[in-house]
Amino acid sequence: MAEIDAPAVVITPAHQYPLGVTLGPARRAALVRRALESGLLVLEDDYDGEFRFDRRPVGALQAMAPEPVSYAGTTSKTLAPGLRLAWLVVPQRLLREFRDAAPALGERHPSAIDQLVLADLIETGGYDRHVRRMRASYRRRRDRVLAAVDPDLVRPGGIAAGLPSSCSSRRAVRTTRRSSERPSGTRWRSGCWRRTGIDPVGRPGGIVVGFAAPADHAFTPALAALRATLSDLFDRA
Repeated sequence: MAEIDAPAVVITPAHQYPLGVTLGPARRAALVRRALESGLLVLEDDYDGEFRFDRRPVGALQAMAPEPVSYAGTTSKTLAPGLRLAWLVVPQRLLREFRDAAPALGERHPSAIDQLVLADLIETGGYDRHVRRMRASYRRRRDRVLAAVDPDLVRPGGIAAGLPSSCSSRRAVRTTRRSSERPSGTRWRSGCWRRTGIDPVGRPGGIVVGFAAPADHAFTPALAALRATLSDLFDRA
């Protein structure tokens, strides 16, 4: 593992965005070892951790080393981002600092009623049943997205997890950047390449397709729009 010249790092080991990969066991162990030896604070963002489609979700890194690793989760993907409900499991040694900092959030505190409803859902098992139901639904949607694109032109990237689906294609990147046409529910983010250090000109690039937003009745037309747009882009390449 490369040298880390920082007091803290933020990681998404369950499902990294936008490449869609997971942090392997060896790199997990190396990061935990580095944190224990150097005092490095690790903030684990459990991004899309609930939505693994081909196997059981990977365990949290925080379970391997509770003291150096803080764990952050949210209901933004499982319920709705508008609820603004999230949680942070911090080491015991940092608990007072986090409590002292909480008032600075001001009116950003979530509703107490929403928190109580979520707590009841968790305690009664309703939240777990909802996540399992949505996981099956999103898996079917992801399968339909992959079936809708030509595998000779675009291939799926990353692991079978998460609500955005990554697809790799150098031609897709070049043509999408020149085009003003985009299918409903998809967005092109050139900033992803800057954050990941990937050059879409020198290396294979890709597109990220989100498939959770369309209503059920609108999903088939959205797939048709995606397929038509990609076909048109490649025809012009």
